[in-house]
Amino acid sequence: MKNIVLFASGGGSNAEKIMEYFGKKDEFNVVGLFTNNPNAGAISRAKSYNVPVFVFNREELNGDFVLKNVQNLNPDVIVLAGFLWKFPSNIIAQYPDKVVNIHPALLPKYGGKGMYGIHVHTAVLENKEEESGITIHYVNDNYDEGNIIFQAKVKVSDCTSPQEVASRVLALEHEHFPRVIEEFLSK
Repeated sequence: MKNIVLFASGGGSNAEKIMEYFGKKDEFNVVGLFTNNPNAGAISRAKSYNVPVFVFNREELNGDFVLKNVQNLNPDVIVLAGFLWKFPSNIIAQYPDKVVNIHPALLPKYGGKGMYGIHVHTAVLENKEEESGITIHYVNDNYDEGNIIFQAKVKVSDCTSPQEVASRVLALEHEHFPRVIEEFLSK
């Protein structure tokens, strides 16, 4: 059995797609969802899949609380599925090459601190990019600088709003993220 731990800060649509995907596979188990947001939509999504939820603050994330709870779940991979805080070095060090993130752009473009969600899609539109997409990458101590695992592209040159770009990119996230996690765990 391969254990998957999720981190999310918001609505949790990617977390839900992952829980749904792996809920149909006997050899994988989503064992916990961690969130920094007590009002995150990801919480109710996790509860509907009977996935334990851990809510924490910044001090608990950067101290031992989150690390100890993660260790108790014995993860084979830690997946950042819309997690907005900088991921702590102590967890990265404990799980080298086992922490992955999804970014809503084709890194290295539109990455770094403050580049998440609608901010990314607005920048893509303002720069008149022909395409955008997703990047699934390892997490290191710098925002969006870990080695790339997978990228997928979508045409956005005909988009007229950041929300339209976001919709196309989210469709790629939902299509590819669970499958890439499975491939990662099957190595």
